[in-house]
Amino acid sequence: MAGARQDGLIPGVPRRLWHQNLSFLRDQRLHRILALAGHELRLGFPGPGDGVLVWGHSPTAWRGEKLAAIRGVTLVRVEDAFLRSVHPGRQRGEPPIGLLFDPVGVHFDSSRPSRIEEILQSDNLTDSNIRDLARRLIARLKHLDVSKYNNHDSDLPAPPPGYVLVVDQTRGDAAIAQANASAATFRIMLDAALADHPDASIVIRAHPETASGLRPGHFSPADAGGRVVLSTDPISPHRMLAAASAVYTVSSQLGFEAILHGHRPRVFGQPFYAGWGLTQDETHLPRRTARLTADQLFAGAMIHAPLWYDPCRDLLCDLEAVIDQLEAETRAFRDDRRGHVAAGMRLWKRPRLQAFFGGVRALRFQDDPVAADALATRTGRGLLVWAGKEPAGFAPKAPCLRIEDGFLRSRGLGAELVPPLSLVTDDRGIYYDPGRPSQLDALIAAHLPPGGRERADALLVRLRAGGLTKYNLPAPPLSQLPDGHRILVPGQVENDASILKGGGEIRTNLALLRTVRAANPGAVVIYKPHPDVVAGLRPGLIPPAALGDLADVVLTVADPAALLPVVQEVWTMTSLLGFEALVRGLPVTCLGAPFYAGWGLTQDLGPVPAWRSQADLATLTHAALIGYPRYWDPVSRRPCPPEVALDRLTTGHIPDPGPVNRLLARAQGRFASLAHLWR
Repeated sequence: MAGARQDGLIPGVPRRLWHQNLSFLRDQRLHRILALAGHELRLGFPGPGDGVLVWGHSPTAWRGEKLAAIRGVTLVRVEDAFLRSVHPGRQRGEPPIGLLFDPVGVHFDSSRPSRIEEILQSDNLTDSNIRDLARRLIARLKHLDVSKYNNHDSDLPAPPPGYVLVVDQTRGDAAIAQANASAATFRIMLDAALADHPDASIVIRAHPETASGLRPGHFSPADAGGRVVLSTDPISPHRMLAAASAVYTVSSQLGFEAILHGHRPRVFGQPFYAGWGLTQDETHLPRRTARLTADQLFAGAMIHAPLWYDPCRDLLCDLEAVIDQLEAETRAFRDDRRGHVAAGMRLWKRPRLQAFFGGVRALRFQDDPVAADALATRTGRGLLVWAGKEPAGFAPKAPCLRIEDGFLRSRGLGAELVPPLSLVTDDRGIYYDPGRPSQLDALIAAHLPPGGRERADALLVRLRAGGLTKYNLPAPPLSQLPDGHRILVPGQVENDASILKGGGEIRTNLALLRTVRAANPGAVVIYKPHPDVVAGLRPGLIPPAALGDLADVVLTVADPAALLPVVQEVWTMTSLLGFEALVRGLPVTCLGAPFYAGWGLTQDLGPVPAWRSQADLATLTHAALIGYPRYWDPVSRRPCPPEVALDRLTTGHIPDPGPVNRLLARAQGRFASLAHLWR
């Protein structure tokens, strides 16, 4: 192709790569990452200027090594990056989220330089912006408890603090022999830990694949006893590193992560992170002369070296986007790993609920909440209940999560059976009920997590620029509005749970308008009825004759995102439009107690919970749009971060729910008495 790059995007890697490995033929992720980087991968024999691709030092790599030598072309080795997936590839066949392509060597082979080593020796790691980014991303990974593999049990505690951590690896791993070590090195390492710390508990951490029975390790229960403990439980590696007093390793990636936790691990092999002044090395590597900080090591190995892949957008991406994606996927795994029983869910919701919550163990449905609780308790699952559908006095024995739509929901109404892109789950209460604290309250009251302010600010910019709201309905262009101080008053569904639970003295749309007019006699009052009310699906209609002089303008069909920039303030009972106004910097007056009231951001004329104090807009945004909801991408059909949901809502690239849902939506409005047939 004219004008196309001939060398691709990976430094030193030829554009066209050849292989003799049948497993590469099936590796769609490998082919896709290379294609996105401007490279071709083919089965066969290379020509001049081509390269040969092999997997690390795998048992079949010799074929490619021999072919590259015979043809005199570049040999390129590929390996998983240091963040990979939820499960090990051998366990569930999950493809990696990032790869390392190396035309110099391979990062775990200390007998020769590698691309990572060249990066770490270069002057590219002194940039203050890169180092600041590295520090922020290190903090995020530790806070999110994200590592190379992420199928550990986040509920399991580490052993009592103060132990010495000895890290095992799988037998036959190329990263051992190529790091100038052997099986005997592991015994030497354990003996050294015992001698160095005669009074400490020694905890041997088994490799996750050993604990899963996939590959043997170097230690067994026979090595435990006395003050030596063999840990095979799926405990978080970050939790174990945080509680350890010292770390001993041969060449495990945990040694790298130990450095990020502030350890100076004693290293008995020659892994990529040794020799830079951050480890206590048993064997010296003279060619590694640079002295690095932990953030520089991280920047080289995690920011500069890998090719990262976004599986939702099908694009190459930066490390921050990968962390966002892994956060979504690990949260789904941790929340759902024991499975759920869903009580009283309407039939049309079930496919999307299965997608959201059934990725680990298929969701089971039971109409009766009491029977659902009994089934959940008997099978060790959790209980899912749609918020507001719990029977009076219901006290479940199983762990219970209440579900509701998220605040960035869809391009279309839930009442028209358009499935959501986001759902919230709450094990304390639910966001619209100020009668008891909710998980959202706790998130708003807490400090922002590492990188949270930057992420929330970026989300706010995108929300404003994209004009995104909860439903994102199509609307005609906004007509000319009267001049003056314009107040937007959003109508609500009057039997909505947010009013029943969080309303103050004012609980109807008519009473709301009367209050606004009485307080603002000279303002231009713009009334926007709720879309479900306009559609005749829910109660809350004000007869035109009753509006009288209360509203200067009534907009039955209007885009809230187009309205908000042309009004000066918003008055509401509990409408989400109040939150959307805050996002755009407008003053908001609340007559009820929505989730965003009581934090010093609104004028509150109704009662608000005493436990709410002060929060800024970034904290509120992060809690409501990042920390509280879960998102699911209907294009890639996997958990996703809110940024992907914003992409879908902005572009409209969302699969159509189909004519059946639209037919059911009309039937629901016309035959409400028969609703049990589709619920």
